[in-house]
Amino acid sequence: MTVAPGTAGPKTPAARPASRRRRGIRPTRGYRVFQAVNAVVLTLVVVVTLYPFVNIVARSLSDEAPIIAGKVNLVPQGFNLTSYRLVMSDPMFWTNYRNTVVYTVVATAISIVLTTCYAYVLSKHQLKGRGVLVGIAVFTMFFSGGLIPNYVLITSLGMKNSIWAVVLPNAINVFNLLVMKAFFESLPVELEEAAAVDGLSTYGTLLRIVLPLSKAIIATMVLFYAVSFWNSWFTAFLYLDRQDLLPVTVYLRNLIAGATGAQSAGGVAESDAVQAAATIQAVTIVLTTLPILAVYPFIQRFFVSGVMLGAVKG
Repeated sequence: MTVAPGTAGPKTPAARPASRRRRGIRPTRGYRVFQAVNAVVLTLVVVVTLYPFVNIVARSLSDEAPIIAGKVNLVPQGFNLTSYRLVMSDPMFWTNYRNTVVYTVVATAISIVLTTCYAYVLSKHQLKGRGVLVGIAVFTMFFSGGLIPNYVLITSLGMKNSIWAVVLPNAINVFNLLVMKAFFESLPVELEEAAAVDGLSTYGTLLRIVLPLSKAIIATMVLFYAVSFWNSWFTAFLYLDRQDLLPVTVYLRNLIAGATGAQSAGGVAESDAVQAAATIQAVTIVLTTLPILAVYPFIQRFFVSGVMLGAVKG
């Protein structure tokens, strides 16, 4: 089509004003209200989540009298470090703390290896007997042998008073197993087929193809297992008799019991023990929570993506 001189041709996208092209869709009033309500609700959730922890920290740093009177809220009253000194001046505390670190690292490593291998096997639909293996895993979520049979089993295997009594009985968490299984099932089958064509074995495919693509879910499982083993105390309390083998959670549990007993004894108790009785629980929570809080920021970026990848298939 010929355009006569002096006349404007049809408008093209390039001829439109740049400001008009850059202008996006304006949010509706309903969407703006949703954003405001969402911000308020999330802010309240953050406040409700942080308030108990800040209160615990304030109680751990406060004097006994304000705590008993209920005057400690978010700011320490009568700044006091007696309970911290009582706990941290004991060499056995650091021995048990070291035990907790060792137990957590070893148990998490074993759990990640076993859970990954088991989940990778369960993700193969062509595997014969796959339904039986899935059923065995799911069955253990609802039924267990019981406390006494487990104690007899651990004792008969010679694992009592050893690290294996702590790290092996709970090596596989079925919930984590199913989440990782779902993640492996979401990976494209063509990747493994291409690896098989290139001559990789099953183990080579797992190590060189699958695991590098599974960093998010593995980091998430590491966080789940590490928190679980770090906070665990009953297994060690049940199977460990030697004081030098106990984790710090059992040490602090015994300390709480001792301080409470000292307080109830009245005039017989030492003044430091009575002073610690009002704050020892707060000190316990702070000392056992800080390491996890220090590690979590390094893993948090994998957390949401790892859980979503393992839970949603499509």
